[in-house]
Amino acid sequence: MSVLRPQDQLPGLNAATILLVGKEDALLQQLADSMLKEDCASSLKVHLAHSLPLPSDVNRPRIDLIVFVINLHSKYSLQNVEESLRHVDTTFFLGKVGFLVTGAGRDSHCSVHRNTVLKLARAYRSPLLFCDLEVEGFRVSMAQRLVRMLQVCAGHVPGVSALSLLSLLRSSESPCLEDL
Repeated sequence: MSVLRPQDQLPGLNAATILLVGKEDALLQQLADSMLKEDCASSLKVHLAHSLPLPSDVNRPRIDLIVFVINLHSKYSLQNVEESLRHVDTTFFLGKVGFLVTGAGRDSHCSVHRNTVLKLARAYRSPLLFCDLEVEGFRVSMAQRLVRMLQVCAGHVPGVSALSLLSLLRSSESPCLEDL
């Protein structure tokens, strides 16, 4: 079993790479396109994957941020993310993994409950973002946020680390009982 590790590859000079993992091909591609349109001082690379593990490729760049995309309208989407998580080294969870949930706008048609993904994000101590990727304005806004997170995770924002970003994102959440 191939495990994805943050230090598998050396960092590229002024390069930042995000991996979007999910089954929503069209939505992920639209999100990737929106991210690539953002003004970014770094050389931005967006890779899409249905699931992990990734094929072993020595030419793959270092991955600075992994975002798992869960569609609330598909239990298969959640199952795919849960299975993919087993192929990520634990050191990635030190601020370099996030969960993006889409489909929350149509709550009545959800196959996956919000509490389920909330528990998943808390279990992995990773940020949980909600966005209806089908709405262009929301998608563009999320793309901007992900690019900023990626720049921090790649080490391109002086004085801010992925761990400090994680701490800031977690402090905006309501504390869970386990943390009290």
